[in-house]
Amino acid sequence: MLLQAIGALLPMAFAVALSPFPLIGVVLILVGGHGRRNGPLFAVGWVAGLAAIAALVVLVLSGADDPDSPSSAVADWLRVFVGAVLIVLGMRKWWVRPRADDEVEVPRWMASLDDATVGRALVLGVLLSGANPKNFVLTASAVTSIIEAGVHGTEFAVAMIVFACLGSCTVVGAVIAHLAGGRHAASFLDRVRQFMVANSAVIMVLVLVILGATILGNGLSGLGR
Repeated sequence: MLLQAIGALLPMAFAVALSPFPLIGVVLILVGGHGRRNGPLFAVGWVAGLAAIAALVVLVLSGADDPDSPSSAVADWLRVFVGAVLIVLGMRKWWVRPRADDEVEVPRWMASLDDATVGRALVLGVLLSGANPKNFVLTASAVTSIIEAGVHGTEFAVAMIVFACLGSCTVVGAVIAHLAGGRHAASFLDRVRQFMVANSAVIMVLVLVILGATILGNGLSGLGR
């Protein structure tokens, strides 16, 4: 059952990890004047945000491991709704994406991240993970899949840790690379930032549409049981 739970959460975990804005944000923090201090704080906030969403979902849908329970039906209907919304958002994102000759700018709120305070770095990590609607949906879907797999106790904790590690691998990996690699890592991370800024729309479209279709399909499958 543990392997089933891990297999079910993989798409959601990697979709969380590939979110462009958090990765852009952490790179801007790392290359700033207090990067070695603020980068780890941002990563801690990021993981804490994911943990908070997971705890909330466990509290609300803890009975979803029984396919005949009201919690299971609620989870399936939520999947159908959320999957459809993600597909629509992905299509809209593609429609309004920047064209080839458009200049892609970093959002204004990211402009001052290079000199962020300790508190702002920590809070920003929490907000970009826990208060991000897309991450909320993906984390909730992943946790629901773990619950429905019927794992409990240690296996449930292992599955949650796997999700947290995979969902945080890009943010935490960027921090570790910066701390260990010095200037060479900073140069590489800046190239990553530029790529993410230039291609954020396409990345988001792929994530939203593919994950939307996956979640919608899982919801319809559950309702058809």
